[in-house]
Amino acid sequence: MILIAMSYANNILALKMAQNEYSTNKQFMQTTAQQIDDIAWTVGRTQTVSFSNKYGNVQFQAIALNYTFRIHTLSSGWENLTLSGKTGIILYNMPVGSYSLGNNYFQRLPSNVTTPFLLSGSTAPISQIVCEQKVPMNDGTYNRIVLVPNMRVLTSTVTSTNYLKFYLADIENGTNLYRSQSITLTGNGITKVTRSNVDQVILSVSFPKAAAGFDSSFFNFNSTSITLNGSSTPKLPPNSVVEFYVGKVVVAIGQV
Repeated sequence: MILIAMSYANNILALKMAQNEYSTNKQFMQTTAQQIDDIAWTVGRTQTVSFSNKYGNVQFQAIALNYTFRIHTLSSGWENLTLSGKTGIILYNMPVGSYSLGNNYFQRLPSNVTTPFLLSGSTAPISQIVCEQKVPMNDGTYNRIVLVPNMRVLTSTVTSTNYLKFYLADIENGTNLYRSQSITLTGNGITKVTRSNVDQVILSVSFPKAAAGFDSSFFNFNSTSITLNGSSTPKLPPNSVVEFYVGKVVVAIGQV
């Protein structure tokens, strides 16, 4: 009886510890998302964030999303911008044997996001956090916390000219030494494209790693294409100036 009681107590303790690790790393991912927004627009800036991984592991998945950009001007018609929108994702994976929230569990942070891959306003995040349990997948059976880069748009009017500025963090894989429970983020370049007299913008997202399970259902966006024009929200009046900024961030796991 004593051995049975000890085994039961140990199982409960392990479950509580795994649950606490999951909650801790949910905060770790939110902190990392804030740090990415802080360094993506400053070349050379570096930040290190720590995590806990007794029961799970932190992984980088390269080129999981591909954002594309099309604009329309009254003078030239449609143009596909040659601006790279390919970006990776950061995952914390915990085996469901250690902690399970049930298959098809899904939570998005921030929870008030209505158009998941395009967020509007100066306080809008440049990345969102997806918590989900989707099984099976090719790489194993996990309860995951995922940092997903999204686009942000800011609007302004200067002397009767309308400006829309789009921001995207392109997170790329660095040197992963796994020496510590941390990731190091480094700003490594900014690409800017500007166009004038624009009356429509189409933003789209696709999923290059869909075959591995990182498909539309994994990210659960409510749309894979958004059109901005004179009747959209935010509005894009004719003859607007649009600016696209892609900030490259290199992610290295356990570098220090």
